Amino acid sequence: MEWIETMPEQASKRMNKTGITASLASIPLVMTLGNSMLIPVLPTMEKQLHITPFQSSLLITVYSIVAIIFIPIAGYASDRIGRKKVIIPSLLLAAAGGIVSGWAAWKMADPYAMIVAGRMLQGLGAAGAFPIVLPLVGDLFPDDNEASSCLGTIETANTFGKVLSPILGAMLASMVWFLPFFAFPLFCSISIAMMLFLVKAPARKEEPLPFRQFVRKIKIIFQREGRWLYAIFAIGGLLMLVLFAFLFFLSSRLEDDYGIDGIKKGWVLAIPLGALCAASFLAGKKIGKNKVLMKWMIVIGGVFAGTAIIVVKFFPTLWWMIALFSLAGAGIGIMLPCLDALITEGIEKKERGTVTSFYSSLRFIGVAAGPPLAALLMKSATTMFLFLLAGLSLLGSVIAWITIKPETDCQKKH
Repeated sequence: MEWIETMPEQASKRMNKTGITASLASIPLVMTLGNSMLIPVLPTMEKQLHITPFQSSLLITVYSIVAIIFIPIAGYASDRIGRKKVIIPSLLLAAAGGIVSGWAAWKMADPYAMIVAGRMLQGLGAAGAFPIVLPLVGDLFPDDNEASSCLGTIETANTFGKVLSPILGAMLASMVWFLPFFAFPLFCSISIAMMLFLVKAPARKEEPLPFRQFVRKIKIIFQREGRWLYAIFAIGGLLMLVLFAFLFFLSSRLEDDYGIDGIKKGWVLAIPLGALCAASFLAGKKIGKNKVLMKWMIVIGGVFAGTAIIVVKFFPTLWWMIALFSLAGAGIGIMLPCLDALITEGIEKKERGTVTSFYSSLRFIGVAAGPPLAALLMKSATTMFLFLLAGLSLLGSVIAWITIKPETDCQKKH
């Protein structure tokens, strides 16, 4: 009868793990909503604020630039004082940024500069939110299979946020164009509550290293593991650039060339993002702790995405374009949880927050660069733009193939 007596305890542990996973997954979901909700609304903002497409793209870019600058600081702080003590204040800052941008759009006659300031504050909050989730997963789930599964769920929440974003953003903007700014603080408050009540960070067993000793140890890690770490950093940045560039491109094309706007455009944009979300979820469930499989899924995903984007040039009609961008999204979705798992499981817990923060910074650089690149090239050099995105996707595959060697680089134990 001993197994009967342990069933409530096992059920409690499962429920606890489910609550932790849901809480952690809510953060990338919320952060993605805060950024990607604006993509279908940018053409409307251009008309309301009397700004150019390049200026509207900066509303995405400034958010990312500020995050890039502060992510390493947040990562270091999380290693020193604890993950939750960084994540919760960061979510509060991000919520405040949404309120600033929304208030400016509502009350000011010339609100663009203040909206940008609010977006910068959101970026500051984002720096200490999603990037810190990755090392926290490793802290809470020491088993590699559980960590990979949780990371897959978190990356799926991130991509599901991208699916939901265009629909929700377009729906809110159809009521009042600046309503997406005010919705963001509400989403942040839900994540804050979940983190406070459902996630108990593991107790720190060791005192943090002094700063100089810590820096010396990080240098040693990069000297020893730099080959595959730099590869993952680069691939993550390239993928985010490709993703946000083609989303900006598709959003503008739908409205300018096909007259699709509002909620209908949100649903159409959700199609390629839905493919990305599904692929990310399945990949996270499949990879487990098989680092060799992770490498080859990254290689194959990049080839898949690059090939699909090249073919867009030869089949430029609406539904072909959506189908091909969906295939590209699926390719990217296969790659993302593999990158997360490699970097999270390949670094010791004490340095994990700092090292994963560099990875998150590179991803944000891609997010920052994608929309302006699309705004500059898509009107006058569409062919060059599409071939550039395809080339960057294929470059990610080449980098993974040459530099990621799991048996040696990722400390695979035989």
